[in-house]
Amino acid sequence: MENILKKLQDKKIAILGLGIENYCLIKYLLKNKINCEITVCDKREFDKLAEIKNFASLQKIKKVKWRLGKNYDKNLAEFDILFRSPGWPLSKLPPLLAKERAGVRLSSPMKLFFNLCPTRNIIGVTGTKGKGTTASLIYHILKKAGKKAWLGGNIGVAPFEFIDKIKKNDWVVLELSSFQLEDMAASPRIAVITNFHKEHLAPTDPNNPNYHRTLKDYWKAKSNIFKWQNKRDYLVISKNFQFSIFNFQSISNFKIFNFQNLYKKNYKGKIIFFDKSDLASKLIGEHNEENIAAAVEVAKIVGINNEIIKKAVVSFNGLEHRLEFVKKINGVKYYNDSFATTPESAITALKSFTEPIVLLAGGAEKKSDFKQLAKEIKKRVQFMVLLDGKATPRLKKELTKANFPRNKMFLAKNIKQAVREAGKNAAKGGIVLLSPACASFGMFRNYKERGKLFKEEIKNKTIAGFV
Repeated sequence: MENILKKLQDKKIAILGLGIENYCLIKYLLKNKINCEITVCDKREFDKLAEIKNFASLQKIKKVKWRLGKNYDKNLAEFDILFRSPGWPLSKLPPLLAKERAGVRLSSPMKLFFNLCPTRNIIGVTGTKGKGTTASLIYHILKKAGKKAWLGGNIGVAPFEFIDKIKKNDWVVLELSSFQLEDMAASPRIAVITNFHKEHLAPTDPNNPNYHRTLKDYWKAKSNIFKWQNKRDYLVISKNFQFSIFNFQSISNFKIFNFQNLYKKNYKGKIIFFDKSDLASKLIGEHNEENIAAAVEVAKIVGINNEIIKKAVVSFNGLEHRLEFVKKINGVKYYNDSFATTPESAITALKSFTEPIVLLAGGAEKKSDFKQLAKEIKKRVQFMVLLDGKATPRLKKELTKANFPRNKMFLAKNIKQAVREAGKNAAKGGIVLLSPACASFGMFRNYKERGKLFKEEIKNKTIAGFV
């Protein structure tokens, strides 16, 4: 660790995007008195950055310089090291550094964390969906087993928040997004891939413009979670991959690459396939049975006994905004699945219920194909509340093609209107489900705000038809 930190001494460091990870990295460098020049490069001005928690204290530090607004990404070749946030597109850097001095090193907080982490006991979890739930459940099981464990990564906790507290025999569980993985040159001791679907092929978040140009690029980013493993390491992966990637077949109808020739012959670790768990749990849906199964396999690798695993699984409450039960009102159950930002995840949510459903869906554009979702809605949904957004007309068009009744669709301009209309059209014993299948931007700042406002509208009990 000391040798690595010495390499940062007297360097000119650019922070590309002031997200949670880079913010905590700056605090770490300052706390450890690394004598370096730090410049924050971000397209947002100070007033927008002020939304970041504890930003004001960072702004007061004289050692930190600022390059904000229009020319934030100019002259990057004058720096020695660039620490990019996951939202910073890698494709931007070659043009920016072209014809300028060579030797600029590109890194990220996650890459540095893997180099500095005091323990080798890192469990990394990725996947298009389910990675947050699976990582959180693994952490929950470890804690119930009396292990000293830490949870961080894409779940919203930067590992540099707790790196100074980690001991040699501790366990670190990281939820890892494709954008955190895409330039990694190290893999965790235990790697988990929950699933793989079309995602992140177009920019959606104005503060996170990164995206993958092809589905193959997306898979290559994900595969870094196990690419650098050795014979002591484990890959825990869905049994569906056994017949798809391992036999060179396609996922989402495209040929990724010859997985067997590229990885299986060279892969030195142990591969463990998971299916579905039948353990008692508060989580609903087949997808959660798979998430539980993945977590259980990890717990077995760690050496936790079955009784502790069972008790931990049944006591796990799940994560906010993931098929989260909100309230039962007048015989109708309300569920918040705001995290479902793709058609595939919305389909998964719909399949989790047998009761009649009123679905709230629609929103910002992600260039998704709504054809299969529309067919599933036709089979399972009795009434549609469409959330206004750029992708919503395409969803409505596919619903019309699938012969979903026009008089069973309502376009809501705000969440209050949406929840009121859903409550009016829900059958007793039925479900009102927010599972948008789209990004949130436009009507909402992010999926968290969308879910929070949905829950507030339900819980305040002042909405017409609720009391």
